[in-house]
Amino acid sequence: MSQRYHVIHETLYRYAAPVTVAQHLLHLTPRDWPGFQTLEHFRLEITPEPAALASRKDWFGNLSTRVDLRQPHEMLRIIAASTVGVAPRPPAWREAGGPPWEEVAAALAQFPAAAPLDAQEFALASSQVPLLEELRLWALASFTPRRPLLAATRHLMGRIHAEFEFDPQASTVSTPVAETFSRRRGVCQDFAHLMLSALCSLGLSARYMSGYILTHPAPGKPRLIGADASHAWVSVWCPGLGWVGFDPTNDLQPDLEHVVLGWGRDFGDVSPVRGVLLGGASHEVEVQVTMMPAAQRGFDALLAEVRDRPLEETPPARPAA
Repeated sequence: MSQRYHVIHETLYRYAAPVTVAQHLLHLTPRDWPGFQTLEHFRLEITPEPAALASRKDWFGNLSTRVDLRQPHEMLRIIAASTVGVAPRPPAWREAGGPPWEEVAAALAQFPAAAPLDAQEFALASSQVPLLEELRLWALASFTPRRPLLAATRHLMGRIHAEFEFDPQASTVSTPVAETFSRRRGVCQDFAHLMLSALCSLGLSARYMSGYILTHPAPGKPRLIGADASHAWVSVWCPGLGWVGFDPTNDLQPDLEHVVLGWGRDFGDVSPVRGVLLGGASHEVEVQVTMMPAAQRGFDALLAEVRDRPLEETPPARPAA
């Protein structure tokens, strides 16, 4: 049975000095993914009002929005609100199937191509997903000879969950994979990059998935508005099945409780908000996410609650886990 969610992603920048001109690139529109996810409604609210706003699809098919700000401002508030329908993933994705992993790696390495072009593309290194011999050797404990691809990938996911500690203080958005591997700690972005690096170092194809995961309040406690967070996981290319998801932070395969914003080679391809600006000096940034089953609250009522909340009452974000 499919599920429907309202998702509100709020980003607030406070600057120490006025910003006179700024350009930002946003990846805040959830993807339409035929058969798996449907974007039913999307609204973007930006304060101060942009001088220009333009959207287009990037190389990977994600919808990106360019924002031009040309009036002095000491605060920038971006609210992206969506209603998304999520369909169940195929049962075959959760089975320990697929061809032997070595055959998949060999198909990706052939020239002329024996695998789709996008699969070959995601087998290459990127700025945040290097090919590392130490990770290849470590991953071979899961990728034993002739083991089916999905069984091996699921085993690798479980090892990351068991051997690495979730620690929001351990890293930043630019922490290298080698440091995450050596320190054995990090957050969802780090674990996604680590898993991608391990898979690509074996010659396999995998992509970085950016989005959200439904969190569950403690029994008897209300769902807090703005207390969720964005999330990251990976998907691996499997012949005959397509792109199969794996969430190493939670040791599970995404199904009805994951919403996809976009995908790319690494975080840098799908960073929710990035930009360049003139002025501002130092700044502080706050990000709050609310993901709620649509049956629990109307879209307009939920958006109004977020929009009209005094900013000093904005709750601290909870790291995705």
